[in-house]
This record gives sequence, structure tokens and C-alpha cells, in this order.
Amino acid sequence: LTLAVVLPRRNLTYPWAWPRVGPAVRLAAAAVNSRRDLLPDFTLGWVFGDSEDRHGVCSEMAAPLVAVDLRLAHHPAAFLGPGCVYSAAPVARFTSHWQLPLLTAGAEAHGFDDKSEEFGLTTRAGPSHRKLGELGVQLHRRFNWTRRALLVYWDEAMDDRPYYFAAEGLYVQLPTLGNFTVMDVVFRDGGNFSFIIQEIKAKGR
Repeated sequence: LTLAVVLPRRNLTYPWAWPRVGPAVRLAAAAVNSRRDLLPDFTLGWVFGDSEDRHGVCSEMAAPLVAVDLRLAHHPAAFLGPGCVYSAAPVARFTSHWQLPLLTAGAEAHGFDDKSEEFGLTTRAGPSHRKLGELGVQLHRRFNWTRRALLVYWDEAMDDRPYYFAAEGLYVQLPTLGNFTVMDVVFRDGGNFSFIIQEIKAKGR
């Protein structure tokens, strides 16, 4: 019985990088194999595929190619990872097509909540930005903030865009309050912060 692992090989800026997760995978496989009552007549093994590109960052191109290679060569029973949003999305679509479960500690974006089709077999073991959005809704109800929210976040449109997807959870959930306006302001390194402050003054009231 084979588990296909698709994670960044070296980049420790990701909490799900292989140097962090690999020891847990090895320990888990050893623990399962030591208990013959858990998977009788099976031995659990794993194969690894790197989801990084040549620059060492999560790649929406490398991850699905590696996943297809692992599927064809090893016929895994399940996938572990990827964690990055842009890497996890295409791999999750493939695993759904193959009718194989995918477990990830990442894939926090709001879109992974849709279990009706392409992400139906994806299970997230970590936090999701939908939950952040639901927290925002509860805070607005608690303090009776009923008219307007302004989301200000940093976004470079590179790598995994964590702030963009975190803001997305709030952006999608806050309108469920009803007659409520949600606006967003994006800033970048070297941006015009005076303009951002004016935007906050104009739109955040």
C-alpha cells in the first residue's frame, strides 16, 4: 500500500516542507506497519515527489507533473500534499479524477471548501481561510459592525499569495451579514502609503 507524498523538498519557509514532514511520515508508516491489526495483509510505504521549481518555491507546474509520474509509476492509494494553494489545486483535481483521497496541511484558500466536484476527496488537516471569514462575521455581529468593512493587505502576486487568500476568506464571508459593503485595498513593497491612508479614511467608515 503506497502513499504518494508531494511536498517541497528543501524550502523550509513552508511549514509542510519535506524536512519538517518527512520524519513524521516515516514514524507514521513504521507505527502502522508495527500494528498488524490496522492494515492486515498490507505494508504501508511511501514515495516522494518534489513540488518545488528550480527557484525552490512551490510550483503549480511541477506538482501536477510529479503527481502524474507517481500515479503512473507507483499506483498509490492516497496522496499527502501538496500544501501550497497553487500546487494543491491541480493535484487535487487529478486525485479527484483518479478517485484517490488527498490529505494536506495547507490548501487554505476558500475555493477548496467546494466538495461538490473537483475537491470532493481533498481533506485539509490545517486551518482554512473560510474559518477566518466566519470569525470575522462573528466579530461583526458581536460588536454590531453592520455597514462596511475595508480589507487592507499586501500582495505581490507571486509564490503562494498567503495574504490574498487570507483576505479572500473575509471578502467572501462578510457579505453574508446582509446589507453590508466589503471593499479591499492592495499594497505592495514601495507602494504609496499616503494613498493607502487616504483610501482607508475614505472607504473605511
